[in-house]
Amino acid sequence: MTIILIGIVILVLGFAAAKADPQIRNFKSMIQIVGVVVIIIGISISTVVQIEPGQVGVQKLFGKVNNNILESGLNIINPLVKVVTFDVRTENYTMSGVHDEGQKQGDDAIRVLSADGLEVIVDLTVLYKVVPAEAPRILQEVGIDYRNVLVRPICRTKIRDNAVYYDAVSLYSTKRDEFQSRIFADIEKNFKERGLLLEQLLVRNLTLPESVKATIESKINAEQDAQKMTFVLQKERQEAERKRVEAQGIADYQKILSTGLSDKLLQYEMIKAISVSPNAKLIFMTNGKNLPILVDSK
Repeated sequence: MTIILIGIVILVLGFAAAKADPQIRNFKSMIQIVGVVVIIIGISISTVVQIEPGQVGVQKLFGKVNNNILESGLNIINPLVKVVTFDVRTENYTMSGVHDEGQKQGDDAIRVLSADGLEVIVDLTVLYKVVPAEAPRILQEVGIDYRNVLVRPICRTKIRDNAVYYDAVSLYSTKRDEFQSRIFADIEKNFKERGLLLEQLLVRNLTLPESVKATIESKINAEQDAQKMTFVLQKERQEAERKRVEAQGIADYQKILSTGLSDKLLQYEMIKAISVSPNAKLIFMTNGKNLPILVDSK
């Protein structure tokens, strides 16, 4: 458009200069040709627009938005149209309490009240993107600053709305995944209504009041002590069971000995012991029937 205006200015100046100064009349045709050439070049350039990869273009003419988007690459358009580009790749919006980590300077974490009235600080990262076909509607209804107009307030509001259903300890421990799934579904629905696609929602950190932290740590320590005591008691029971079995075995053995020993068995055991003794030489014994038994240890 700028080049077209320059060409028109050249033509106007050429006509005006030719009337004011007769000597310039000889160059009138040349000036007109230059002006026409500049206008043609400007029109040619203005009718072709390049859209970068990962972007779409929305055409706007005299305040009216065209619903037909321009894909990436070269596109032929009306030279009077202004093209507004939208990034349709995945975008990241972080709200964090760490300085300079999020999109806002300073502490930008989300402070919510839990069901038990305690303040919980939430660090959040949102991954989303613009739905290409919805880019004209976003431009018409919201504008190009949809991050601050839609993404930020919707996320902060929905997190506060859903945090009231959980107490602080549950948010920190057992209900954290459920809380994240719940706010994801809620934010996804709102994003979809406004032309955005929510890809992922990351609850990066949950900070509890110091008093609640101390309570949780005490509870964890108590649970660990209880588990340790359970292990000790189980080990003692196993040891007691082992001793009981051992004592029962000894008792059974003694009972067998007291009821099953006989003179012949004792005599046999004595002979077996003597026979392996290195000191025994030659032994005479009787077998209970006055019959001699000769034992030679060698």
